[in-house]
Amino acid sequence: MVKKYQATEEQLAYAGILDIGMKIGMLALIITFFIYVFGIFTPHIPVGDLPKYWSMPVKEYLKATDIHPGWTWLGHLGKGDFLNFLGIAFLSGVTMICYISIIPIFFRKKDTVYGFLAIIEVLVLVLAASGILRGGGH
Repeated sequence: MVKKYQATEEQLAYAGILDIGMKIGMLALIITFFIYVFGIFTPHIPVGDLPKYWSMPVKEYLKATDIHPGWTWLGHLGKGDFLNFLGIAFLSGVTMICYISIIPIFFRKKDTVYGFLAIIEVLVLVLAASGILRGGGH
């Protein structure tokens, strides 16, 4: 006997926002890719120069190209090779938007534990995206 599963209101809300966010993010990636490929905005690093940087370790690459880690890419949005970061950042943030959208549903349904867990999840994601925490090779 196969048991049918009914999605909850919060699952449907999360999935709906995720679907829309994914489509917007993919469209942004496609548009910014074409802007880059067709040279509508001048890139920070000319396409012909890219091969000489491919084999460099990250720290050497950043120094050689005068690129700084973190959110400094926002200052380079006028460059074709940095513009695509908008779509990437948007897609990275869609999860936060999904969680924020389901918090009121949890509290309305008196699922306070899940509501607070969703709030904590959003705070962790914001903290991670902020760059305050440093780790890894950056």
